[in-house]
Amino acid sequence: MSAPRAPALDNALLLLDILRCIPRKRYISSTRIHQILVAQGREVSLRTVQRHLDTLSASFPLEVDTRSRPYGYRWQAQAAGLNLPLLTPSEALLLQLARADLAALLPTRILTALEPLWSSAALELGTRPEAEAQRRWLHKVTRIPDNQPLLAPKIDPDVLEEVSEALYAEETLALTYRNARDEAREAIVWPLALVQQSVRLYLVARFEGYDNQRILALSRIQKAHRTGERFPYPSDFRLSDYVAQGHFGIHRGRRVRVRFVIDPAVGRHLVESPLAEDQTVEPTTNGLAITATVVETELLHRWLRGWGEAVKDVEITPVASQDSAC
Repeated sequence: MSAPRAPALDNALLLLDILRCIPRKRYISSTRIHQILVAQGREVSLRTVQRHLDTLSASFPLEVDTRSRPYGYRWQAQAAGLNLPLLTPSEALLLQLARADLAALLPTRILTALEPLWSSAALELGTRPEAEAQRRWLHKVTRIPDNQPLLAPKIDPDVLEEVSEALYAEETLALTYRNARDEAREAIVWPLALVQQSVRLYLVARFEGYDNQRILALSRIQKAHRTGERFPYPSDFRLSDYVAQGHFGIHRGRRVRVRFVIDPAVGRHLVESPLAEDQTVEPTTNGLAITATVVETELLHRWLRGWGEAVKDVEITPVASQDSAC
């Protein structure tokens, strides 16, 4: 068991944590800094944070926005900021690349706690001469969609925060939402999982009083608040199994053997990225004959239709149970 830290050391570390929360280009309020510290596990009052900010503003090149309360704080334009070498350039690069993918899938309190780390990563890449190669790497890689890109639907940030916090704490949620027929509904649900599919976010939930799962688009949830009541997380629910069953591809409940002929010019990628482990490719006079065992979903049918005249002679047949392994 480690010895407790001396009060002076603990206070100094708190001052460093406060300085790490302060950005360079935008103001952050004392209330927001307090929220970040609490999310990091700090037991500190808002008044203590405000008092320390007054002291730090007198000793460090900080700008204070006093036009409204709570006051806002940021580093002055030419200030170096608090640039402690806590991250290597490679670590900062990894954080920058991961941030976009993680933002929608982490609880709000964890995102809040990570804000200083994101800022530190951006600062490391932006100012350190030895990070030049990592800075260039950000402009050498990208991710592009393989279908028609869509803009992300608007999600109320308060709804996202309540949903993620309830999911994290395993508390029931009181929701007001609009269903697929655009009808307003209210319900108490057990939040079980959060799924990102392309640009859309979905909540997998169990309505109170029922034993099956439903999928709710977060963009259709108008209001959400935690009830403070915990629920027994179902032992028979596994997100990986739920997704594998095809629920986000509109599962049709069977495995099938699909066979089609595709133009070689557009189908060559299927040789490199097969549909399944048992896929076979046979050159024919009309193109490449592809055969594979897959789960039948709406996504499969859309994918086949999307090739237009490049795909022909499509055959889909059910797979007998003894032949279902692929």
